[in-house]
Amino acid sequence: MAENGASPLPPPTPASKPTPSSQPTPSSQPTPSSKPSPARSPLARAEQFVWLTARVLEQRLFARLFRDASADPVETALDAYRNDDGGYGHGLEPDLRGPVSQPLHTIRALRVLDRIGRCGGQRVERMCRSLTSMSTAEGALPGIHPSRRGYPTAPFVPVVDDPPGELLPTGQAAGLLHRNAVWHAWLFRATEFCWQRIESLETSHPYEVEAAVMFLDAVPDRSRAEAAADRLGRLVRDHRLAALDPGDLDACPVAPGYAPGEHHFPHDYARTPDSLARAWFTDAEMSRSLDFLAAEQQDDGGWPVRWRHWAPMPALEARGMVTVEALHTLRAYGRPVS
Repeated sequence: MAENGASPLPPPTPASKPTPSSQPTPSSQPTPSSKPSPARSPLARAEQFVWLTARVLEQRLFARLFRDASADPVETALDAYRNDDGGYGHGLEPDLRGPVSQPLHTIRALRVLDRIGRCGGQRVERMCRSLTSMSTAEGALPGIHPSRRGYPTAPFVPVVDDPPGELLPTGQAAGLLHRNAVWHAWLFRATEFCWQRIESLETSHPYEVEAAVMFLDAVPDRSRAEAAADRLGRLVRDHRLAALDPGDLDACPVAPGYAPGEHHFPHDYARTPDSLARAWFTDAEMSRSLDFLAAEQQDDGGWPVRWRHWAPMPALEARGMVTVEALHTLRAYGRPVS
């Protein structure tokens, strides 16, 4: 972090102009080891970034998660992205532009509702119907539904006519629904698809592993989930899919198709201490990972986007999301942010 957190000099007393004797002496100057002023805490710096730069949705979400504001404005902001079919579009997932409903947009909406404890009811019922309409014959979600053809899309998410079902979107959606005890006909087939894919993985890539963890952390069959997570953790370590030492990133190759420097770290898999992925890493490895996450906060108060940038607005909008998630992870592990 570029700021050292030192407190500003105290203002002169209102009784008179400051005199030489009233000025702080060199020995009274705060040192770099002084406790940071709350005004320059990571949370306060991130708040300035969010209110200056982020979308209204992330502003409302930040206020709810870190300033004890109401959840109602978050839902109101989220409604701006909702379509008549119950799905979500309009760039809710910044790398997919255009109005049409897409699985990744709807998953982002589920993440927001999960964060504020409102992932249920008729809204989520309609979302599940939308997911059903976008699913393949085997009941799984494609990464990109072909209905979005003609709208701007990141080059790393190509649109094809008959896309296959993928673990990356299906695992995220199923995991979020299981986590919130939502039961819908779509979830039964999606759950079986996720089990089959996860238990047969021989190779993978970091974002797919993240989706698998979201599923395993929430699916009701806990003994089966623990066994699958143990196997997946060995795959992550054997294939060096996690950068275990941020000071030696050359030891962790970037996955094919990822941007230069698009590494994944232990905290990307185990976003909370109770995640099954936490057991994949030693205390020292997790501590280094969280130190690195905290140090990534930039001079403007936000966190960087590590994936490939392809247009200015998607990258800027994604930073608000990434900043809120970074603060959430640090707080979950008891790291001081305020």
